[in-house]
Amino acid sequence: MAKTSKPSPRLPLNEPILRPTFRRERRALNKGIFPVAGCDEAGRGPLAGPVVAAAVVLDPKRIPRGLNDSKKLDAEEREKLYEKICATAQVAVAFGAVERIDRDNILRASLWALARAVRALSVQPKLVFVDGNQKIDCGCECQTVVSGDALVVSVAAASIVAKVTRDRLMTRLGLAHPGYGFERHMGYSVPEHFAALARLGPTIHHRKSFAPVAAKLATLGAASDDVVAELLPL
Repeated sequence: MAKTSKPSPRLPLNEPILRPTFRRERRALNKGIFPVAGCDEAGRGPLAGPVVAAAVVLDPKRIPRGLNDSKKLDAEEREKLYEKICATAQVAVAFGAVERIDRDNILRASLWALARAVRALSVQPKLVFVDGNQKIDCGCECQTVVSGDALVVSVAAASIVAKVTRDRLMTRLGLAHPGYGFERHMGYSVPEHFAALARLGPTIHHRKSFAPVAAKLATLGAASDDVVAELLPL
């Protein structure tokens, strides 16, 4: 008789959804390391607006339920968690302005803002977890965690604070600059934004070093910073 082959194992269909945990923070606390902060930024990719960094020191006894990577939450969930984080944790925010982004590049501006956010905390941490693979100069021990906003709960909290803060700012810029749609796309590269750039030209809040903005400025004949300043609507 022919041997019957064993059925291939099926992948489990009910795998738990991975959420960030307090494990890394608690491991540090058990070693006597406190305070412990998480930091993250929002707004590396957009064509307009600053990059916003946040640092958060969670109270181990008052961690809001539902914290997660801000990208996995909708706007309403982020807003509710933002309020809970600010009510229960130490929070600080820093901005990497468009001028700094154009001068130093977006990576350096982001790392600078992250370090500023950590240093702006009312109680300086002994350890900070930062999302990504680049350490920051923040005056204390720094540990990088790739996908930290999905793994480390204090980093997730920082990602929410940074995202909500930046979205609120871009909404205000949308009111100040009607026609660009900042309040909807938050400055990101979407068709609506490209159409507004083509129709209205860049504002002073656009990143001149980013290719689509630079290309539009080139078509306007911007040869120097003085000319650029005259072209950009306030």
